[in-house]
Amino acid sequence: MAFRRVTGRPMRQLPQLPGRMESEIFFDALALNESVPAPAAGSAGAGGEELLARFTFELAGAFAARRDLLREQGRLLPGAAEAVAEMAARHGVVQTVLTGTIKPNAIEKLRAFGLEQFFDLEIGGYGSQVYPKGAQLMMTRSRAADKYGTRFDEHSTVYIADSSRDVAAARTGGARCLAVASGRSTVGELRKAGADMVFDDLSDTAAVVQAVDRLTLAAAG
Repeated sequence: MAFRRVTGRPMRQLPQLPGRMESEIFFDALALNESVPAPAAGSAGAGGEELLARFTFELAGAFAARRDLLREQGRLLPGAAEAVAEMAARHGVVQTVLTGTIKPNAIEKLRAFGLEQFFDLEIGGYGSQVYPKGAQLMMTRSRAADKYGTRFDEHSTVYIADSSRDVAAARTGGARCLAVASGRSTVGELRKAGADMVFDDLSDTAAVVQAVDRLTLAAAG
């Protein structure tokens, strides 16, 4: 709906989604669906920024209009709520999100399942930004350092990822990576991508907390 409202044409071909930002997906969709000339579709100039801003606005509105469907048909992955609640209760831990979803929609998702309270959403990275996730991770660490007055380096930052692209972003952005095979990437693919640790899911809360402790042990030392 958002794509049609911005371009006047339906989206007949959907780009690859896992681990990608909404901005990347949108510009690829423009090219795939030949909605604008190819140079403009990949442009970061004024025309591309205006199209992205319009798309982001329409996407947020379309998503908000369907928030009831999110609650009815969405699902919370096993152990996710328990893991973030347990980590939020630990002294010195700051949790935020680095997601390909635009910020209003990310908040809607967290709110629908009662998770919003566990995250500092002000310092996170979101899909409306044109920077790749690795760069956004570095900027998120910088914002966290400014806000909390402490340094977040690669030994004190853990990126929980579910795609090979996210694992690569963790390596680029300077973070340890706990990968979870709850998305389209398999355990083997996540390991091959370079994740520090890989879980099938987050159902074992104690194991998740222990993994984060192990990955940040160098910082404590």
